[in-house]
Amino acid sequence: RMLSDYKPKNDVKDSYKILELEEGCSLDDVRNSYRNLAKKYHPDSSSGMADSKAFIRVEEAYRVVLSDLTGKQKSDPGEEEEDQFKSKSLQHRHYLSFEGVGIGTPSQREKQYMQFRVDRATEQVLEYRQQRLESLYAGSDLSRAKDVRQSKKVKITQAVERLVEDLIQESMAKGDFDNLSGKGKPLQKFSDSPHIDPMTHNLNRILIDNGYQPEWILLQKEIRETIERLRKSIVASRRKLGEPMTLLEQKQWGRICEQFEEDIRKLNKRVDNFNLVVPILSRQMVHFSMDKEILRARKTYEAVKEKVSDSDMKGNEGEEGK
Repeated sequence: RMLSDYKPKNDVKDSYKILELEEGCSLDDVRNSYRNLAKKYHPDSSSGMADSKAFIRVEEAYRVVLSDLTGKQKSDPGEEEEDQFKSKSLQHRHYLSFEGVGIGTPSQREKQYMQFRVDRATEQVLEYRQQRLESLYAGSDLSRAKDVRQSKKVKITQAVERLVEDLIQESMAKGDFDNLSGKGKPLQKFSDSPHIDPMTHNLNRILIDNGYQPEWILLQKEIRETIERLRKSIVASRRKLGEPMTLLEQKQWGRICEQFEEDIRKLNKRVDNFNLVVPILSRQMVHFSMDKEILRARKTYEAVKEKVSDSDMKGNEGEEGK
């Protein structure tokens, strides 16, 4: 009986002020204003301005404004709208869910919220397609700029080729090519490697004729010349010392071996560089060993010493015979 006999205490003008509306507004404006104020003042909301008393005043004002709009539209022939006003029950707690979309019972608001999500997704898809088309047009502009630069390069290349062709024709007209060696003779066949095309063969032949050598060939040649020079120098240094060596000569030989070891270490670094650039795995080189090179030098020195002694013996025998 208390709920049935309850009557709001607010006037119509005060109710419009509480809802922050003016008289003559539409029903959608009233609903939107009530929804926003309910989110703002409802005790269950997470808003910092939640106030139960303010929410009660907003709810009473909403009832008054809703009944006022219903009374104004009773004279209209549209009975469907009047039935809509009567059938709407306040579901203020449910306005905190479904992002504040929809009116009516929870099931009706859920359907309205699903339709709202479908509409929003459609708008997002349209925006994405629009952005994609704009990016494609921007990319086409960049491709056009690249095409313009490429066409300029092609034009420059063609101009250079025409200039070279004009110079060749002019030289031929002057007779500069009449006294060339091999004129009127057939070209040499590519017997070295039949799998190489003529252009590659001609380029290789031009490079070889002008003294071009790959980097790994030069490094290999340099390493071989260096090791031969070091071997000869250490044998020559050993020959300068006496046999057997005195204490001073042994010290000199130790310094010579130390310098030889340093030279071998530097040479091994060149071997590492050579192994990095050589294109054939079987052509790679191993490091030179200090002990093996010293042993090799001693054997060479002994062989040279034997030859010298043999030649001296033959010379002495010849003198005795004479």
